[in-house]
Amino acid sequence: MSAASTVPQKLCGIGDEAAGGLDDQVRIHRELGLTGLELRTVDGRWIHQWDGAAVDRAGVALRAAGLTVPVVDTPLGGWSTTVATPFADELKVLEVSAARALRLGCSRLRVMSYPNDGRGDPEWRRAALDRMRALAREAGLLGVTLLHENCHGWASRSTERVLRMLDHVASDHLRLLFDAGNGVWYGYEGADLVRQVLPHVDHVHIKDAVRGSDGEVAATEPGAGAAGLGDSIAYLTAHGYDGWYSVEPHLVHMPHLAVTGDSAALESSYRAYVSGLRAAWPRLAGQLEVRG
Repeated sequence: MSAASTVPQKLCGIGDEAAGGLDDQVRIHRELGLTGLELRTVDGRWIHQWDGAAVDRAGVALRAAGLTVPVVDTPLGGWSTTVATPFADELKVLEVSAARALRLGCSRLRVMSYPNDGRGDPEWRRAALDRMRALAREAGLLGVTLLHENCHGWASRSTERVLRMLDHVASDHLRLLFDAGNGVWYGYEGADLVRQVLPHVDHVHIKDAVRGSDGEVAATEPGAGAAGLGDSIAYLTAHGYDGWYSVEPHLVHMPHLAVTGDSAALESSYRAYVSGLRAAWPRLAGQLEVRG
């Protein structure tokens, strides 16, 4: 067996999956040889909650480490919101997040499409899609692009909904972030989703998971779960995807469940996941050639 190619150069990670503080996030990603750091939270705070001095310090630290910020994650439309969240507040989060991300050289913001607050599906759909269209319109004015992750919200439940959202919004300022593991949580095959939406995908999250007999979902090492991670990566590789892959183990830090470990557990878990991903990459990407 021989590997036809190696792990992609555009391999980054979500910072707070490795550590809480920025200095440790930067240190760990640099030591692991990753070339980018996807910013989600630092010491539990989203970028719109930082002050200007914190943004400047982050820029200095990231540049000194040679780390690119390919995406800034925001809480817009995510697990901490619903379609009833005051939209003026959401627009303010977008405005501040965009300004601070651009100061870090990043023009792409992760968003989701608003969990329900108990209303019927047609009303939920209208409210969520109208919000996404308004956010994309504002993103265009601010000079950023929104990347919708298949996680929380109306459009996260199926491929049909993702495509319907893109058609409704009809904006170059709304693209997709494909999370290869989230299908285990939502009951669909990740590889089936990416086959139908790949032309719209600008960023990929790498994680894996399995659903137990009790229905609970638990994250696993890459390739050890039921996410079909290998099928998704192989499809992306075969069809010319050349964007970033971002490591999101979810083994110790799960912000939507308010679950996290201590700093030593976070770092140890993260290092092990990245090591396992590198070892498994040729197999996951379908790059192993069998001889004889």
